[in-house]
Amino acid sequence: MPNILVRQATVDDLDALALLFDAYRQFYQQVADLPAARQFLLARFNHAESVLFLAHEGDTPVGFTQLYPAFSSVSMARTFILNDLFVDAGHRRSGVGKRLLEAATRYARLMGAVRVSLNTDISNTTAQATYEALGWKRDQVYYAYHFTPQI
Repeated sequence: MPNILVRQATVDDLDALALLFDAYRQFYQQVADLPAARQFLLARFNHAESVLFLAHEGDTPVGFTQLYPAFSSVSMARTFILNDLFVDAGHRRSGVGKRLLEAATRYARLMGAVRVSLNTDISNTTAQATYEALGWKRDQVYYAYHFTPQI
């Protein structure tokens, strides 16, 4: 396994994160927009709305994950939504995703969270296998529903 360092990102990492975030969005068929990616992430930092972890191999940023804080009313406890996880194409299958997931769950534990949740594409069996190998459980109780308001 290559020498991968994962640490919590700061606003000083914004330019490296924006490049990865823009590539992540393109992976999901969004149009490249580096300035908008940078603005979006800057707003998350400025409003303390998320926690980001950045993976490096040497001096090269190779992946990131982003957690959004949430709460469970039933549990009356903190939860997190792992909304974004991306590894640069040239560094996939080298343990980067695993290290990012471990950093995110370690952080959630330190913050006293009772759960970290994520969604992935039904066809993304590689990611599903990684999650399951790390102890993540597929929900067998709830269906996910989404509502998109007309704006």
